[in-house]
Amino acid sequence: MLRVALVGAGGMAGVHASCYANIENAELVGVMDIRQEAAEALAQKHGVPAFTDFDTMLTELQPDVVDVCCPTAWHVDYVCRAAERAQELGIKGISTEKPMARTLEECERMTKACDGAGIPLFVAQVVRFFPEYTLAKAQIESGAIGNPAAIRTRRGGPMPRAWNDWYADFNLSGGLILDLIIHDFDWLRWTFGEVERVFARGLTDTKLPEFDYALVILRFKSGAIAHVEGSWNYPAGFGVNFEIAGDEGLLEYNFTQPTGTPLNKVLRGTDEKRAGVALPESPTGTDPYQVELEHFLTCLENGTTPLITPQDGTEAVRIAIAAIESAKTGRAITL
Repeated sequence: MLRVALVGAGGMAGVHASCYANIENAELVGVMDIRQEAAEALAQKHGVPAFTDFDTMLTELQPDVVDVCCPTAWHVDYVCRAAERAQELGIKGISTEKPMARTLEECERMTKACDGAGIPLFVAQVVRFFPEYTLAKAQIESGAIGNPAAIRTRRGGPMPRAWNDWYADFNLSGGLILDLIIHDFDWLRWTFGEVERVFARGLTDTKLPEFDYALVILRFKSGAIAHVEGSWNYPAGFGVNFEIAGDEGLLEYNFTQPTGTPLNKVLRGTDEKRAGVALPESPTGTDPYQVELEHFLTCLENGTTPLITPQDGTEAVRIAIAAIESAKTGRAITL
């Protein structure tokens, strides 16, 4: 049983707290937030103590795992402080929500701190654990659509609201490029390999964050090209979709309704007919957020390397920072 201390009491922290309640080898032992009322509300819901001071929580609870779910700009502080006290308190691992950090320098500091403490740092890029994305990667690697050439992803919804409206502050959130479509950057790099060039257009500089939009073009070293679209101005609600075209067929997925739709594979034929095969979306219906946290805790217990490493988290941030620079300057950025 691994004892988990949670940093943050906002929306994502609430998701993680509920997941731990359903994970057999996890026990949530405390919640910390600088907002006393928020910390107490989430802590009371799960029957654990609330804290407003991070070091006090660490000293009193001496947790096995620290899970950082606060706004992006403070990830580096809490991760590094936990790593500094890891040997003293017996902390076995640290998890942080995506994006890993606000800047590449902060990613490097976090990596160095955890490496120095000899503990793993897990970056919670949850899209890798969504069954349709996992299945699409498996189909691509099996050669189901041949050699991938063109990929299109879209992710959008209304701009999230949170404490002090921090998502609207570009200096804190990095806008939708860093906060939202970094999900796609991570999955695309995981699936298609390293990115060599980034070009972007967007509304980052409009000072109207609730209308933020970006279209990012990634060229991979493999030669494949991805068009990544993100929007915080989609009034119909949250939705994602992707199309992956290879020289033998197409994979496509579209989620716009509460029930979603299955992943669909369309293969090229020898005649004009095209066969569509519906692939199962999820055999268990298990929450992907729970799956990712279970994965990290199991890795800690078994001494194995998590699916997502600090390097993965850093590279996703690198792509996002390049996209932001491209959108601001109008230039393609070579990585």
